[in-house]
Amino acid sequence: MRFDEAYQGNVFIKSHQNFEESEAVLYGMPMDWTVSFRPGSRFGPARIREVSVGLEEYSAYLDRELEEVKYYDAGDIPLPFGNAQRSLDMIEDFVGQILAADKFPLGMGGEHLVTWPVIRAMYKKYPDLAIIHMDAHTDLRENYEGEPLSHSTPIRKAAELIGPQNVFSFGIRSGMKEEFQWAKEVGMYIAKFEVLEPLKEILPKLAGRPVYVTIDIDVLDPAHAPGTGTVDAGGITSRELLASIHEIAKSDIKVVGADLVEVAPIYDPSEQTANTASKLLREMILGWVQKK
Repeated sequence: MRFDEAYQGNVFIKSHQNFEESEAVLYGMPMDWTVSFRPGSRFGPARIREVSVGLEEYSAYLDRELEEVKYYDAGDIPLPFGNAQRSLDMIEDFVGQILAADKFPLGMGGEHLVTWPVIRAMYKKYPDLAIIHMDAHTDLRENYEGEPLSHSTPIRKAAELIGPQNVFSFGIRSGMKEEFQWAKEVGMYIAKFEVLEPLKEILPKLAGRPVYVTIDIDVLDPAHAPGTGTVDAGGITSRELLASIHEIAKSDIKVVGADLVEVAPIYDPSEQTANTASKLLREMILGWVQKK
């Protein structure tokens, strides 16, 4: 599908109006067809955009303003409700167009399975790709109750595609024993419970490499992000997640794309989760886009 076929509702604050002149493309993947607990993340991208109007355009952390980065909000991909495979194919094609235009793809989920087709597209362009994954959950299952297309499987699929030694997970505090055992056996890096300090140790090892960053909002403790499908106690603070984004920004890795997934606004009437997500995206735009 073409960019002009995406659903254009509200746009993220200060987004550029011209795709051709943009350096990055923000897009929504409104899919929650395979969730195992609470649906609703398909409404995440739209609400993140809507609450972004309350953001300051200036980042006191990075001393940059959004007007300094030309990024285009392409809207939401009109995914066919309930059709997981077709939805994943459409996402891969959409991101492929962004990469073909040599622009930075920044996605909003949607359930975490949407990251899988993005990785497929990224790997075609960057065969030496590495992944930084921040999440409460391992997402290393081969299937969930017999279904291989599940939000519990995207990191396993990615690891099998690019090599498990190229996947680095942080903040993990939930998963099946077999998932942790598999990661250990194949040499995949998992930092349990924490993000910032282990991230500081890993980043120098990835210097100069193309890296895709995927952040599941549930890496945050439910006190900081209750609006998600599978809340899990014992997470990090929003301050630590912001600091981790900034640590990546000042590192020598080459961030080539990213996503933020699993925001489900219906479970957070205070809109704390959506507002936090919009701020995180602002920092990702300002911190990572110039690192193409």
